[in-house]
Amino acid sequence: MIRLVSSVMLRDLQNIMSYRTSAITLVSVSVRSLATPVGYHNVRNRGDVSCWKRRWLTGACVLPARRYSSKSEGTMENDSSKLTPPDVESASKPSSDEKKNKQGLLPSLEDLLFYTIAEGQEKIPVHKFITALKATGLRTSDPRLKECMDMLRLSLQTMSDGVMLDKELFKKCVQSNIVLLTQAFRRKFVIPDFMSFTSHIDELYENARKLSGGKVADYIPQLAKFSPDLWGVSICTVDGQRHSVGDTKVPFCLQSCVKPLKYAIAVNDLSTEYVHRYVGKEPSGLRFNKLFLNEDEKPHNPMVNAGAIVITSLIKQGSSNAEKFDYVMQFFNKMAGNEYVGFSNATFQSERESGDRNFAIGYYLKEKKCFPEHTDMVGTLDFYFQLCSIEVTCESASVMAATLANGGFCPITGERILSPEAVRNTLSLMHSCGMYDFSGQFAFHVGLPSKSGVSGGILLVVPNVMGMMCWSPPLDKLGNSVRGIQFCQDLVSLCNFHNYDNLRHFAKKLDPRREGGDQRNQNSYGPLDYEHLQQELALKDTVWKKVSPESNEDSSTTVVYRMEGLGDRN
Repeated sequence: MIRLVSSVMLRDLQNIMSYRTSAITLVSVSVRSLATPVGYHNVRNRGDVSCWKRRWLTGACVLPARRYSSKSEGTMENDSSKLTPPDVESASKPSSDEKKNKQGLLPSLEDLLFYTIAEGQEKIPVHKFITALKATGLRTSDPRLKECMDMLRLSLQTMSDGVMLDKELFKKCVQSNIVLLTQAFRRKFVIPDFMSFTSHIDELYENARKLSGGKVADYIPQLAKFSPDLWGVSICTVDGQRHSVGDTKVPFCLQSCVKPLKYAIAVNDLSTEYVHRYVGKEPSGLRFNKLFLNEDEKPHNPMVNAGAIVITSLIKQGSSNAEKFDYVMQFFNKMAGNEYVGFSNATFQSERESGDRNFAIGYYLKEKKCFPEHTDMVGTLDFYFQLCSIEVTCESASVMAATLANGGFCPITGERILSPEAVRNTLSLMHSCGMYDFSGQFAFHVGLPSKSGVSGGILLVVPNVMGMMCWSPPLDKLGNSVRGIQFCQDLVSLCNFHNYDNLRHFAKKLDPRREGGDQRNQNSYGPLDYEHLQQELALKDTVWKKVSPESNEDSSTTVVYRMEGLGDRN
């Protein structure tokens, strides 16, 4: 009997404590958690939308400890059926504010996003929303925003004024993509201040455009037809932020830039151990088209012509060239997020007609038994020329590079394309062998994985940050784009993207990954931070009243907040 009474008393005590905790919430906000942005991909991989809704105001959002059920339309409903303490009589009597807020004690994410953009106005001009969206780096053509853009277009067709969105219509348009949009407008992408970063990119682009040296490759007739004045740079971050400047929509052939991509396919399909039975991993120190093997009588690495031809022979063994080509094209389309990937038959024919050197390498490899058994060497060379003749634009190639930067996930579709093993090995070889005879110099000065091609392209990867394609046909004596090399060197001189830049002590460089360029010295968070955030979100009512702040020994700030002023904001 005593044990039964004790258990009942304990349960009642727990209920009372649960209710009191819901009324006054202790929120411990660690400096480390605030300083580290909550990445969109963490939310995507966890699939925890309710957790995300608790993080609106800061990296560890201040919300009450009551339990909320997530509605499909994006509202948070108070689950009051679970909060009925026996000793608090007033709890069962809803206040006038509670009656007005039947849909939830706090605004939904859609409400907060509306307040952020509206800045106190009752309606949002459509062009203002689109402009604000583009300022974050997202494009209206982003596949992840398809539902939002479709609903927006449909709404505009049926609206009387045509260009204004009230709150309800705005919420209807954004609710399908609210997590991504919230991340964007909270500046929680990998590059928070994207407008500032792109202004630096534009300056570097203009500086490189002034260069006039170099010569357009002419040993392949089709390449010689490109104008030396063409120059474009496209960027895609791991969060899908996009920026392009210059001639970024002009198709050009990948040429040697295809080598790391088909190596990644081979490793993804066959494993590292199998692929490197046939090709080495070391830089050769020789020209990319030399007839030379390492001491094991294998090509030195997949980035020279001999190694690339062997890698080509490993893809979809036993299939016809047509089936192989379709497979690779589909793979590249996925890497590019279904953006432009084409084929230049004229370049393919030029490659075959002027490919004596590569035929010589092929026969040499056949003599040394470098191919898998039953390999058709001539068919392999045809397939090799086809892959070199695949066309991209700077914009589509930047998404392919960003897929490598993002660990094998395409940043604009969220689809996993490559295994982590394939990405890691590909980036390692790009870093050590990707720039022909300039690879050592490039690794020293730029320190990033890259691959150049004789068409003038440089595929550059900043791991965990972004991918980039620079394209300008004039080449230096080593076969690298003159403007592309200058741009990459200037970029790393400005930003701390070099693989060995010390992120803590290299104060002279910008860090685009931090809000305002650098936050290393902003390691204290005072009581005014929350008030500033509320003003930034344009929340006019006082949602939280600070009761008492205090600091503990590990530099965390503990603040007690009480729910007040939860009137109807509609």
